Amino acid sequence: MDLYQLPAVTALSDCVTTTQKDNLKIVRVMHPKAKCAVSLFGGHVLSFIPQGKPEAIWMSDEAKFDGKTALRGGIPVCWPWFARMANPAHGFCRTSEWELVEHRENETGVMLRLALTTTEQTFKIWPHHFELFLDIEVGDELKVSLKMHNLDEQAWKFSGALHTYLNVSDIHNTETIGMGDEYIDSLNSGALTQGGDVLTLSDTIDRVYTKPSDCITLLDKGFERQLNVKNHGANSAVLWNPWAQGAQAMGDMPDDGYKGMLCIEACQWAPDLESGTEIVPGGTYTLSTTISAG
Repeated sequence: MDLYQLPAVTALSDCVTTTQKDNLKIVRVMHPKAKCAVSLFGGHVLSFIPQGKPEAIWMSDEAKFDGKTALRGGIPVCWPWFARMANPAHGFCRTSEWELVEHRENETGVMLRLALTTTEQTFKIWPHHFELFLDIEVGDELKVSLKMHNLDEQAWKFSGALHTYLNVSDIHNTETIGMGDEYIDSLNSGALTQGGDVLTLSDTIDRVYTKPSDCITLLDKGFERQLNVKNHGANSAVLWNPWAQGAQAMGDMPDDGYKGMLCIEACQWAPDLESGTEIVPGGTYTLSTTISAG
């Protein structure tokens, strides 16, 4: 899927255009430092290609661009909860229409700001008033920041994640370091488990690492590169790959899609809605992830 070859619908600046993919409006950045594509449906980063380097973000070839289904791949915004503690799974942000409210550019890169606020539909799902900004900074590295603002008259709690799918040459030829040695194993009834310093995969994984380093590094032998992930405002890092059996069970992932991806997610994790992070009226919180290729 080459989103950069689609015809432009609108030119917003020298480096920023919009295009259409099926039912979705996509904002594209084409800057000397890097290219990036973002769907307004879901506030969803679809691509980040640093100049002269391979694609850093994995998108499924079977992702549905129908404007109803959450996109498989990219960087989904999971909020105001993470996982399946309520319906819909991972919250409503990844199936909501965001608005592009600002864009800036200079010689070092481009910044896009997307916004989402309370609607009648979101209030039915989660009865609180909020404002979200998603700042996407595209340059030598990609920084995605989810900025939350409590517009309610009472405190509310949240959990969430920037659910990054990283693009790899072959998951069998990767190593991950920096995730820490303690994790909650979602495939083993949430058991708190001790692991090693280096992660190599030969089967499915779904783990909430509770003590990650400031930088998690994915070493990719096939692409002869490393992807560095720095998360802030997160109390954990989630690593996930569905492996063959999981991919085969998904209608929006090729059977071999698992070979080309690994999720390393910035996550403010909680076991349930009541245990989430509290934001008082007028308060703010920022969750961010920064991805660079070396």
